[in-house]
Amino acid sequence: MAVPVTVLCGGLGAGKTTLLTTLLEADDRDVAVVVNDVGEVNVDADLVEARTSLEEGEEVLALENGCICCSLGGELSRSVVRLWKAYDFDALVVEASGVSEPEPIAHQFVRGPAGGPYDLDTIVTVVDARRFHDAFADGDGEPVRQGPDEDGAKPLADLWLEQVEFCDLLVLNKCDLVSDAERERVVALLETLQPGAEIVTTEYGEVAPETLLETGRFDLTAARESAGWKQAVEAAADVDEHDHGSDDRHNDHDHDHGDSGHDHGHGHDHAHPPEQYGIEVDTYHRVRPFHPERFLELLADLPPELVRAKGLCWIAGRDRQAITMSTAGTETSLEVTGRWIASFSEQQQETYRKGQPDLPWDDDHGDREIRLALIGRSLDREALTARLDDSLVTDEELAADPSTFENPTPTAMGETMIVSTRESVESNSSD
Repeated sequence: MAVPVTVLCGGLGAGKTTLLTTLLEADDRDVAVVVNDVGEVNVDADLVEARTSLEEGEEVLALENGCICCSLGGELSRSVVRLWKAYDFDALVVEASGVSEPEPIAHQFVRGPAGGPYDLDTIVTVVDARRFHDAFADGDGEPVRQGPDEDGAKPLADLWLEQVEFCDLLVLNKCDLVSDAERERVVALLETLQPGAEIVTTEYGEVAPETLLETGRFDLTAARESAGWKQAVEAAADVDEHDHGSDDRHNDHDHDHGDSGHDHGHGHDHAHPPEQYGIEVDTYHRVRPFHPERFLELLADLPPELVRAKGLCWIAGRDRQAITMSTAGTETSLEVTGRWIASFSEQQQETYRKGQPDLPWDDDHGDREIRLALIGRSLDREALTARLDDSLVTDEELAADPSTFENPTPTAMGETMIVSTRESVESNSSD
């Protein structure tokens, strides 16, 4: 029988280790706990009985309650397979680092070698109530630390939101540090960002073991499709597809690119309407590219009420590159995540379109488009839409040579550009 796996994500300092230690003390199952490196093996010292070693320099801590805690080197899936062969245990918990994206970890247990002995059971994201409120739900506190993560890939705020958007359980921790109203505001925002996840509010990482282990909760397709921004984009695309009086068109392909202190589950049929807290979701769709200079000027001066914006962008001068825009708080990343089908040869285009007969297609621009989800709190949507429209190329510019535009946006697959709002730049320069 496959061993159930719980993946534990969350930002640095959110309380993952406290939650993990509490879980090990409260449950009598034999649990293997995998962490990223020896420096992060920091479960309560009273639980540690002895230290042994696994092959290839991997560290294993034997715990008094029968569990083991490991810092596995090398590729995760191969390491956990070796762990499964060497030890008997009832469940596996993977504590990801604060700058880890959960989806690649999930894939290793679904499609990698670890998918044999293991069964991915649930992905848990731990959220620091105070920091999340100040960074996203209120906007009056200090922003999340600016700049890419330690590997130079993505802004930290963007990683936080991706951890929220790809999970099936959200643990809102440190609720003793926020008021009831602040907690409810954060819950409403989390429900908007990830409507498919169960939400538990708590203090000091106290969560019932049955909420974390052997839940049968995880579903890869649901996890990939349940993010609030993605649901908004897809819902708007469905409306466009059936709105024959609109110039908008549907694009549903992937462009080859892939109560405080107590456990309290929040369903989605109770009194947490996002509108009560000024949280709204909107979409923006145009079949016309952004002017690169005006678009970057806009990204450097986005309204502070915009919490999240994500989707595909068409930028003039980048007619091959499908660029994903991802705004989290005060920073926006632009990343090349594929190619527009319209940029392939006619034969390749025909092959793709035969395989996707419902793919809308513009006679002039093919599948190129801008389609964004916009999530904000008390956001002036009309004003933002007008500013986005002002950032589009004019008819004259559309007919001009795009190489004449100043254009630092990325060109290579996987290449990322980070743009911070002017408020953030001023804040950083005053530090």
